[in-house]
Amino acid sequence: MTFDASDAPALDDDPHANDAAPYGGGDPYADYRTFTGTFTELVDLADRRLGAGVIAANDEFFAQRENLLVRERAVFDPERFGHKGKIMDGWETRRRRGADAARPFPAPDEHDWALIRLGAPGIIRGIVVDTAHFRGNYPQRVSVLATSVQGSPGPEELLADDVKWDEIVPPTPVRGHAANGFEITGGRRYTHLRLCQHPDGGVARLRVHGEVVPDPSWLAALGTFDLISVLNGGSYEDASDRFYSSPTQIILPGTSRKMDDGWENRRRRVRDTNDWVRFRLPAQGAVRAVEIDTAYLLGNAAGWIALQGRDGETGEWFEIIPRTRLRPDTPHRFPLRAQAVVTHVRLDAFPDGGVARMRLHGSLTESGAAELAARYEESGA
Repeated sequence: MTFDASDAPALDDDPHANDAAPYGGGDPYADYRTFTGTFTELVDLADRRLGAGVIAANDEFFAQRENLLVRERAVFDPERFGHKGKIMDGWETRRRRGADAARPFPAPDEHDWALIRLGAPGIIRGIVVDTAHFRGNYPQRVSVLATSVQGSPGPEELLADDVKWDEIVPPTPVRGHAANGFEITGGRRYTHLRLCQHPDGGVARLRVHGEVVPDPSWLAALGTFDLISVLNGGSYEDASDRFYSSPTQIILPGTSRKMDDGWENRRRRVRDTNDWVRFRLPAQGAVRAVEIDTAYLLGNAAGWIALQGRDGETGEWFEIIPRTRLRPDTPHRFPLRAQAVVTHVRLDAFPDGGVARMRLHGSLTESGAAELAARYEESGA
């Protein structure tokens, strides 16, 4: 079953309208309500692999805040209890109480919150608040605020009176045991989020999809860097096959940790065809060296690869690396005889197979640096 958070029933008539049925045994995800918005194809700015973290929460009595950014699906064990109660794979706060016996419910403006540092600051296009396995103990409403603060601020700095927070998701009803999706409009660059539960409850996972907008001054200080890395604003545009995993994983930082931590396509059965993936650089760059890594891909690595590039949306494709044999579970390095000035690259795999990581080492051109600086300014950074 799929749905959008905007379809969640209002709570005026029935405050339990968004509950899920109690767990009845069997597959714990059997009655889970999914979300399939198009923005989920974009990179998760709150991915821990990019450096994201949950840096504070006002309450995490039942389940710790760090679970919000775990990459894997939330796990549910109906028999697992601890001294504080049911152990849940998410962030869960205690039940809020009112001021006294005459007012047992919390005040309307009382809520719980968690502060999230985005791993890659950027423009947010969509948020998924996943309440998997929180069936009757999810928040009635959630809201999300966002801000942009330079450096590495702590909770005290972020919660200071002079920090301006934008409400990008107003208090909105959510469903229990469901992926609640919210499309975000606007083009401002953010560095931190504040996820609020009204008034309390549990959230299993948080995903923040968008477009990375790197700091041009940092890239200028680096000089040579990976032009295609997600952290530096590289992005995946299209691919022939996404069967096993997203091609975005090819341009994640770090090295692959296991076989599914890269891009693997299904087995190709049509002769004289091949798989491919196309990427966009943050701006025009000059590539001087390329790395292709097939880590953990043993019997399913691409047999051969080729790399092409183009300069501009309508530029002609040209060869950067000719068709070249790859070895399984091996890093491959290709210094280029002449730098390749490109805005886009296309990696071809022959006939099919996986690639764990790709790096394009180089620097922005003068016009590329100016373009990125203008985009950074337009995003309000």
